[in-house]
Amino acid sequence: MAKKFPLHPPHPERICWGCDRYCPAGALDCGNGSDRTMHPAEMLGDDWYLFGDWGIEAPGEPKKAEDEAL
Repeated sequence: MAKKFPLHPPHPERICWGCDRYCPAGALDCGNGSDRTMHPAEMLGDDWYLFGDWGIEAPGEPKKAEDEAL
C-alpha cells in the first residue's frame, strides 16, 4: 500500500517525491533519474491540491454523499 502523500511537508526540497520511498535528495535509491522529483507544492504553490484531478480532498471539507436526499 502506498504511503499517504503529505500536502504540506516542512522541507520538501530535502526529499525526492518520485516514488513511495521518499528518499533523501542526496541518496536516490530507486534510480528514478539523476535529479530528485519536486513536490507539487514547490512547482504549483501551497494550494496545489485544490486544482486539478489529484483525488485529494481539501482538509476540513466533509465528504459529499453521492446519494444525497433533497
